[in-house]
Amino acid sequence: MKKIARTQSFRNLIDFNFIYIDKTEQINNLLQAERAFISRPRRFGKSLMLDTIRTLFEYGVEPYFRGTWIYDKWEEGTYPVLRLNFLDFGQTLEDFNRRLRNRITEFAGKLKLESYQEKDKANECLISLFSALDDSRQQIVILIDEYDCQIAANINEPETYEKFRSLLRDLYGIIKGKDCVHFFCITGVTRLKDMSIFSVGYDISDMSYNSAVSAITGFTREEIRKYYADYIDRVLYFWKGIPEEKVTEENRNELLDRLAEEYNGYCFDDMNKNKVFSTWSVNKFFSEAMLRKEVIFGDYWYENGGIPTILANYLKTHQFDICDYSDDISVNYYDFTNPVTLLDIDQRVLMCQTGYLTLNSVLQPYQVKLRIPNNEVKRALAAVFSSRIFSSYIKTSPDFRDIFCSGNADDIVSELNRMFNSLSYEQYPIKNEKSVQAYIHVFMLGGNMPVRTEIQSATGRADIILEYDKRRLILELKYAETEDDCEKKLKEAAEQITSRKYGDTLPVKPAMKLALVFNGDSRVRQFTHYKEVC
Repeated sequence: MKKIARTQSFRNLIDFNFIYIDKTEQINNLLQAERAFISRPRRFGKSLMLDTIRTLFEYGVEPYFRGTWIYDKWEEGTYPVLRLNFLDFGQTLEDFNRRLRNRITEFAGKLKLESYQEKDKANECLISLFSALDDSRQQIVILIDEYDCQIAANINEPETYEKFRSLLRDLYGIIKGKDCVHFFCITGVTRLKDMSIFSVGYDISDMSYNSAVSAITGFTREEIRKYYADYIDRVLYFWKGIPEEKVTEENRNELLDRLAEEYNGYCFDDMNKNKVFSTWSVNKFFSEAMLRKEVIFGDYWYENGGIPTILANYLKTHQFDICDYSDDISVNYYDFTNPVTLLDIDQRVLMCQTGYLTLNSVLQPYQVKLRIPNNEVKRALAAVFSSRIFSSYIKTSPDFRDIFCSGNADDIVSELNRMFNSLSYEQYPIKNEKSVQAYIHVFMLGGNMPVRTEIQSATGRADIILEYDKRRLILELKYAETEDDCEKKLKEAAEQITSRKYGDTLPVKPAMKLALVFNGDSRVRQFTHYKEVC
């Protein structure tokens, strides 16, 4: 049984018998672009992809690519590779310039370029490097990882942001059109027009949503089934108690279906066909199951790094409407494909670039649809919103989880009203049933409660269900504009629970079914009418 990868080094994967999911066909497609940019959220395999390309150009296919798709198709020679990871270059202009200058000078030294001259500024060092390469008639490969980490760190410092933007703009302008650069690839989280990758460096192809490389990072369902086959069978024993020799395809599909609910759904395909799983989450899931000898569908992607720095910095100075994220989300095609700057990017586009939303339509004018990709991200997004919206309530209500787990109807409604009373209605208005449900959902998910929304049964969908070990709590929510409408809405909610048999699902357990009406009158703004339905 091969080990689960915990390295970003392609050579280490091969040398130490880690699982490597063969991405060389898609890497070959990327190489055809010659000048390529590709964006992906954090912890999505960008660095491993670049290191695989680096190994291919530095060593060729021997010995590391035996058994891969590209092994008998690669006809390129080898080239020196200048690999730059901007995460290592600091967040001040001085550190960045010094470290980049030193890295270029070190690279020139390894190539023994006699005409290279070190300069004070990194960009001038790059000019000197290219001049020396032309003199020696050599070609190189340049790979830049996390190109946007410095501007992300300075999103709320406009002056420093602009200085980094200008510096990087000049850097890519220097690289543009250089014959001594055989292949050039940049990766990052954001795709920003004001970085001038696509204007000054107009020969760079944005491959972020190109279907030919849509699965170059992330795992497909078929890849997990093939490369993690031994782990799937072992985990089924931990999960369902099924001996490995008795595992069936139906069992395997059940586990893959559950993994898909939690970690699949990311789409980087402009044709909206191919979906991929989070590599980090899948690897952590199997690693934790093998270590603990039990199955935990954890929030591994979010727990590893929390809110991405770029998003955390953005949310410090920007408001958002929670209801924007409860259904499919439409954004303008041109805002999606050509965001100009982090300072005024469409919030929904930034959420997509950082991995909290994903493509959910064909990428074409004039509208693009986005959605939350899976349960793990849904919980992570709820944690982001909940910590921002309900922080004062959570601090003053340490036992709120117990109330929903075992409290009576009066206790539960009282606690919901306390939660809503903690909201700033100017910042977070409640206008309809959709917003009532969205706030409760976020509150419960962010509070790590076992909540599911709009649970489908044979006869319809319940708004919210909490699944505890010893009981099931069903909430059917209505919104009334005035006091006069409340009784009518309450009757509708109660009849809906009864006629559609909400909560009557397997496994059978005691159920508390509550019909609740939120009175939206500006003088009230709380649940005033509720009923426990037998």
